[in-house]
Amino acid sequence: MIKYRNELERIKPYIPGKHIDSVKQEYGVCDVIKLASNENPLGMGRAAAEAVKANIANIHLYPDGHCTALREKLAARLGVACDQIIVGNGSDEVLKLVAEAYLTEADAVIIAEPTFSEYRFAADLMGAEIRAVPLVDYRHDLQGMADQIDSRTKIVFICNPNNPTGTIVSHAELVEFLSRVPEHVLVLVDEAYYEYVTNPSYPQAIRLMEQYPNLMITRTFSKVHGLAGLRIGYGIAHPDVIRALERVKEPFNVNLLAQAAACASLDDGEHLRRSITVNEEGKQYLYRQFDLLKLKAVPTEANFILVDLEREARHVFQQLLAKGVIIRPADAFGLPSHIRVTIGTMEQNQRFVQALREVLYADRD
Repeated sequence: MIKYRNELERIKPYIPGKHIDSVKQEYGVCDVIKLASNENPLGMGRAAAEAVKANIANIHLYPDGHCTALREKLAARLGVACDQIIVGNGSDEVLKLVAEAYLTEADAVIIAEPTFSEYRFAADLMGAEIRAVPLVDYRHDLQGMADQIDSRTKIVFICNPNNPTGTIVSHAELVEFLSRVPEHVLVLVDEAYYEYVTNPSYPQAIRLMEQYPNLMITRTFSKVHGLAGLRIGYGIAHPDVIRALERVKEPFNVNLLAQAAACASLDDGEHLRRSITVNEEGKQYLYRQFDLLKLKAVPTEANFILVDLEREARHVFQQLLAKGVIIRPADAFGLPSHIRVTIGTMEQNQRFVQALREVLYADRD
């Protein structure tokens, strides 16, 4: 038997949220809603859908391997140069490219705990040491993370807003942290949910890049733009960092339809505004309902809410599945009594609340 690399022993395969079709088949439920993976409940915008249709005829052609049109449009929007942008097969791929370009088994990375699992996966893949610093009141402990930095540290990952808590690092906190980070350490700020943030203290991280060339930002079209199924995201960094990532990037890594849809979605301000409005209205509704159910919800700046059920969350998760409602139990994040629920349409939110109420009241009887 051919032996695989020892580093693979450290990797736990990613377990995605339950798929709608599998729940229908397993539980015999015809009408299933999914509030587990932080997708946009409105789907893609009209402009993106039209772009996909218009490019179907070109599907036999390889895509632009440099994502030129998208990079140019992003650069103009963000006020950066094209050579500061790399586009990936989802921002997940950009994170993996960073690990492949910079990490060895001699290096260390620093992450929060809990946070998005891809950071740990990328570090484990390359055999790097992982130093996990627990959250404090569901927020990043940046001072604690800075204290972990030494000569072996290569990357610090900051998820902002953080998944699964929805909490943010403020501008002042990020600047103070960056001032403590030596130049040999890459600080990667993952802003997958930044469009949903309403807190005025949220960092304008791109504006800090000139002062801190070791700062990198990743973003995605999977969330507010509704293109999760097309897999497209991007990173913004110093040109030297981007050139390093391009050395490990696969050719034609982003498909033709994804590039076309992403370009179109950037111009679809109506869909963006509607998505944000639906999210904010749903958030306030769910806050009120959790209060009525006497459940503690963590205030969020994203399109999901972390809720402490004060009981085994996986049991509740299974009972909700039987009612055709898919949410995310947070035991995989080390929070066995919590669930993470995506904010959906008002109809979906109401159905979730009704199902949750039935499950919780049944447990109390």
